Amino acid sequence: MLYTRDYVNDAAPQKDAETDFGQQRQKYEPARRKPLSIGIILAPNFTLSALSLFVDTLRLSADEADRSRPIGCNWAVLASRSETIRSSCGVQVNRTSAFRNPKEFDYIAVIGGTLHNGQETDEETVAYLHQAAKLNVNLIGICTGSFILSRIGLMKNRSSCVSWLHYQDFCEEFPDQKVSADRLFEVDGNRITCAGGAAAADLAAWLIERHLGQSTAQKPHHVLLLDRVRTISSVQPHPPIAEATVNVRIRRALLLMEQHLSNPLQISSIAATLSLSTRQLERLFQTELSTRPSTFYRVLRLRYARWLLTNTSRSVTEIALDSGFSDGAHFSRQFKAAHGCPPSNIRASAGPLPNSDKIPPVPPGLLDQQLVGCAGSRVF
Repeated sequence: MLYTRDYVNDAAPQKDAETDFGQQRQKYEPARRKPLSIGIILAPNFTLSALSLFVDTLRLSADEADRSRPIGCNWAVLASRSETIRSSCGVQVNRTSAFRNPKEFDYIAVIGGTLHNGQETDEETVAYLHQAAKLNVNLIGICTGSFILSRIGLMKNRSSCVSWLHYQDFCEEFPDQKVSADRLFEVDGNRITCAGGAAAADLAAWLIERHLGQSTAQKPHHVLLLDRVRTISSVQPHPPIAEATVNVRIRRALLLMEQHLSNPLQISSIAATLSLSTRQLERLFQTELSTRPSTFYRVLRLRYARWLLTNTSRSVTEIALDSGFSDGAHFSRQFKAAHGCPPSNIRASAGPLPNSDKIPPVPPGLLDQQLVGCAGSRVF
């Protein structure tokens, strides 16, 4: 179904009085624009926190004081049917509008939730999103909304941003698509994807700043008692391995390593991603973690291999490839050098590894048993 309507361009804004003050103010304040308008589509079992933080940021920026009037921006929960939409926590939400002309919105956001829980979108919703894409309306995927946009073919040749928790799931389902999990959200043309959670508030603030100005974007975070507005380049909060360092570039490097255990990146590639030279990255690792990035990377892969040996029935050769080694013989030599015994011996023992003190030194707590448990929680 096509959604068509004739539109009249907004009248040109009136100029300020020709005073020095008015001219100076125009330099530093955005011109008053039409309200920011966002349509929201909720997938079955959507994440309630992503919706509430996204919408409340819009609400608090839309009006002065605490009246919640949608003056500066407005939003609508869109759905093809009138039935309530159940969130992953059981709270149900009603739509506020049937599908309308997509051109009425500056953005249409899809908020996802649990990944593997039945059908996510009906045919009418898919058709509506494709119609919006044809009309060049900006589309947003929040939480696993990026999966939904990808599944219906609207993220081809685009980069997606997902939570570190779902990074491996995305890679397995969409092996030919670019994806990152080292930032809060990503903008690729008229497609925006967001990791979800609290990042939904940061994305909403970014949209508000673009349309209504910086001070308006900061206000909701103050009211919601959020620490600060994080930017598009801010790093996602990480799983336990990265908690021992506060250096943003090291944390991002660690996350990139975690995400590429079976297909290891060149250290030079990691450095280039962080806008560093290889030598600069090595100096940072030496200062922060007292080891080289290549050594740290190898330890990560060997620890992951150890987890696979003790928790799966895969062959040693399969595990060698899964942990990024070229062949079983090379893997066995590296494993024995680190752990003091060949990988084949691990299957016979569920206890501590012999000679575990031979693992290259890193800060206490950074590569302890906690890391091994993380492998089973999809961190990798």
